Amino acid sequence: MKSKKVLIVDDNALNRRVFENIIGQVYQFDSAENGNTALLKIKEHPFDLILMDIQMPLGDGINTLKKIQTDQLTSSPVIAVSAFASSSDRDYFLSVGFDDFIAKPVKPKILLETIHRLLIRNNNADNQSNTDWESLELLDQKVLQQLMKYNNAENIKLVYTDFFEESERLLSEIENLIASENFPEVGNKLHILKGNSGTLGAIQLYKFTEKFEKSIKNSNFDNTFEDYLYLRKLYNSFKLHFNENQLFNL
Repeated sequence: MKSKKVLIVDDNALNRRVFENIIGQVYQFDSAENGNTALLKIKEHPFDLILMDIQMPLGDGINTLKKIQTDQLTSSPVIAVSAFASSSDRDYFLSVGFDDFIAKPVKPKILLETIHRLLIRNNNADNQSNTDWESLELLDQKVLQQLMKYNNAENIKLVYTDFFEESERLLSEIENLIASENFPEVGNKLHILKGNSGTLGAIQLYKFTEKFEKSIKNSNFDNTFEDYLYLRKLYNSFKLHFNENQLFNL
């Protein structure tokens, strides 16, 4: 598992050395002394797992996690580490989005077992590449029904027309960005397309764009152009499906 890299985030230098000595036996690692430094490192390099101390100056663990989530900096597991060891504290850390919790003082066996379990779980999720995207619903009827409550068919058609125009612009930009290998900006464009397609109930498009964006965030560029071509196919299928809907053939 030396191919996996763990980011250790702790303001205490002694704690960092302890973690480094344990984790370094099995994994690559890097360290950050506070949340702000951790965010900079995550933006610059991919990590397979993050070990996050809770109480730190210059960016505590909870606010750092929120920033990771809000900016979608990584989908890798994040483990909370704290001297607070009650069941209610653990439940709270899990409720705000941490993938697991380890109490201090840390036991090496528990630490390595937890890291291994989360890496295996995340790897299995990443390997679900055989999803039959085209078996998913093209247009979420619940979303359409919700739109119909407050709009007539003509207004809804205008909304989707705007969506198609912006999507085609985004897809063209994504193609050019892939050609120039500007992958961070590819991720930004995919994020916009994902949000728009999710809002308007384009299920196939939304789900695949979500997977595509995750690959970019994790620096997996092996099949980027193939993913782009498939994304275009799903987009074209959705557009055709919408245009053939009798409700909007005004």
